[in-house]
Amino acid sequence: MDNSQQSKESTERSDLVSEDGKNSKSVLCQRCGSKVLCPGMAVFAEKELFLPAMRKKSGVSSTEGSVDGDTLTAHWLVDDMYTFENVGFTNDVGRIKYLICADCEIGPIGWHCLDDKKSFYVAVERVNHA
Repeated sequence: MDNSQQSKESTERSDLVSEDGKNSKSVLCQRCGSKVLCPGMAVFAEKELFLPAMRKKSGVSSTEGSVDGDTLTAHWLVDDMYTFENVGFTNDVGRIKYLICADCEIGPIGWHCLDDKKSFYVAVERVNHA
């Protein structure tokens, strides 16, 4: 990554993260615009997590044994599932539940490990901010 791209990302990030490390804007679904989180309800966290490619629920079709997706590092961390304005959870995939938009069911927009009851991650790249 060159310096201009790196400074652009840090400028965008400073627009989203308040001085106390929380989201300064509402977190919205990229597809339908439904509000996922209100401002100030999540903490910015860097953790490397793999999320499968985003698909509409009815369009899920995976090739045998392989999953398309992305390893993302920038997330909003929420410690209580009742903090969300609007989020759904997939069925368990091993010890993981993926977070989806509860209105349009697109996702996954985030990740939750069943071993850690107080960590819900929403990928910054998979949501909009307003």
